[in-house]
Amino acid sequence: MSKKYRLSVTVITLNEEDRLGRCLESLKDVADEIIIFDCGSTDATLDVARKYTDKIWETDWPGYGKQKQRALEQAQYEWVLAIDADEALDSKMLQSVKDFLCQDRGDVIGVKMKWAVTLYHKRLDYGRSGRSPLRMVWREGASFSEDMVHEKMIHAPGSIVTLPGRLLHFTHRNYGHALEKNSKYAWLGSQKYFGRGKRSNSLVGAMLRSIWTFILIYFIRRGFLDGSVGFLVAASYAQNSFNKYAGLWTLTRMERMGAEHNHTKPD
Repeated sequence: MSKKYRLSVTVITLNEEDRLGRCLESLKDVADEIIIFDCGSTDATLDVARKYTDKIWETDWPGYGKQKQRALEQAQYEWVLAIDADEALDSKMLQSVKDFLCQDRGDVIGVKMKWAVTLYHKRLDYGRSGRSPLRMVWREGASFSEDMVHEKMIHAPGSIVTLPGRLLHFTHRNYGHALEKNSKYAWLGSQKYFGRGKRSNSLVGAMLRSIWTFILIYFIRRGFLDGSVGFLVAASYAQNSFNKYAGLWTLTRMERMGAEHNHTKPD
């Protein structure tokens, strides 16, 4: 079949020399252009990127949503695949994307890809991998939300399809990296919620959300089928959930105590 549509691939990077090559290698046979937005890498990330593309921008760091929007605005072709440097297409997903670009799209404006989180030399097919994130959109009418973290891909009205295959997600390099990343994301999440007007007046709520997260990932999404690594992942996400809402509680408390202090301060 001949190709009906062309594909722009966007990647945002920061010190990803050890993972970017795997990502771009999995895309080189399907991408019509690869766009890299880097925010200050001090390793060989840009050297790796130059092996695959000359469309490289070096920028400041405005947050995940804004940075991905910058990359999206440089895309020239009909479909845009926004992939992270720690992700890669498996062979089945690669073929699915190739086939998809050869077919009439109808009213389809978005493509979801089923995750396969890979941690500690184990591919997880359940639990946290029980998700299919939206990764590919019809460029016209598409944008990213401006969230600092957990940004959303916004698209024009239409249908969403899920392609066969897996989007491999190499989440952490090691357990230390996992702790660092989870801490960063939890605090960014706290600030994001606070900025949107959410408040928390009890740590009980943080604990209950943590318990629910563990139940969701380990039991409902059957993370127990991924063995001991599946348990560790469920526990890590539960801890992350607690930290995020505990952080929101601290921000709420500081706001309230500051207001009370100002109210009682003599004129």
